[in-house]
Amino acid sequence: MVDNIAYPVQLIQPDGRRVWRPDYAGLVRDIGPQQLRGLYEDLVVTRRIDVEATALQRQGELGLWAPMLGQEAAQVGSARALRPDDYAFTSYREHAVAYCRGVDPAVMTRMWRGCAHSAWDPREFNLTNPAIVVGSQGLHATGYAIGAHLDGAEIATIAYFGDGATSQGDIAEALGFSMSFNAPVVFFCQNNQWAISEPVHLQSPAPIAQRAAGYGMPAIRVDGNDVLAVLAVTRQATQRAREGGGPTFVEAITYRMGPHTTSDDPTRYRSAAETEAWKARDPIDRVRRLLDQEGLLDETFLAQVQAASDRTAARLRSGTIDAPDPAPLDLFDNVYSADHPLINEEREQYAAYLAGFAETEETAGFARTEELLS
Repeated sequence: MVDNIAYPVQLIQPDGRRVWRPDYAGLVRDIGPQQLRGLYEDLVVTRRIDVEATALQRQGELGLWAPMLGQEAAQVGSARALRPDDYAFTSYREHAVAYCRGVDPAVMTRMWRGCAHSAWDPREFNLTNPAIVVGSQGLHATGYAIGAHLDGAEIATIAYFGDGATSQGDIAEALGFSMSFNAPVVFFCQNNQWAISEPVHLQSPAPIAQRAAGYGMPAIRVDGNDVLAVLAVTRQATQRAREGGGPTFVEAITYRMGPHTTSDDPTRYRSAAETEAWKARDPIDRVRRLLDQEGLLDETFLAQVQAASDRTAARLRSGTIDAPDPAPLDLFDNVYSADHPLINEEREQYAAYLAGFAETEETAGFARTEELLS
């Protein structure tokens, strides 16, 4: 048995060659040529979403964006392992997860543009909107998983977070609580090597996955730039959850090739040599090389992928620029699921505040008219 902490699971090497892992190969036996091409298209399209949104922010159309450049395989592989009735709880960087769950790219940027509290109805996709509070989604996923289990639903939940979130108390509490109640939840840590400007070795001198052992939780490390390996590991973990086996901790080892957010400058805290070394492990290039070696790469297919990428980017751009500005009082909608007296009071106060501007403008208009007539 291979030690999956010391030796992370890998099914595709960076040069595109397959790795034979009999303990995981069976989990992706159904991924034939067409499915492999589909995963490649997912990777390319989701990177294009990220690049387009970053460009929109630079052009002043978005207030902020959290790039996922380099983390596509970790997100696509895990999201494609989920069933429709599974529920995903995300942080603020899981744009590829949203795409794989069926979210329209035209609405993905609305929160980042500042014209909506959220972008989509979570109930439609079984996917939460971006969570800015670091680590909170771990507790939400655990609570939802326990509730679903009590209702008799044979589903898994998955909580996405970064290596930095493992230093937050919310994640520690979620790990402990989930083990105490055998919650059907997968804790999916995208270890992208940097918690904003702090390197992962400063947070933990040992592999982050080892933290799960303190709670009695099984853990596994996977090459997060290998979409097939991530798919296999997540399928195993979610199936374990559905069958009553309890929680699993997955550490996907990947790299954030861009900034933490568009307000960050990563050149201030990491070297160009480090970034170049990780570019050699690019998740898209890896699958492209595999397709090429197996005779699945041709100009017609590449043109189809490019066209899909272009259509998605165009839809995201037009959806962003054409997003309607909300009415000021919409700020108070959907804060709570039911009517709330405090929100109602705040809405009334803000409405009165806005009405004051109208009265001032009207008074100023009368004054100008009288001045002209005098």
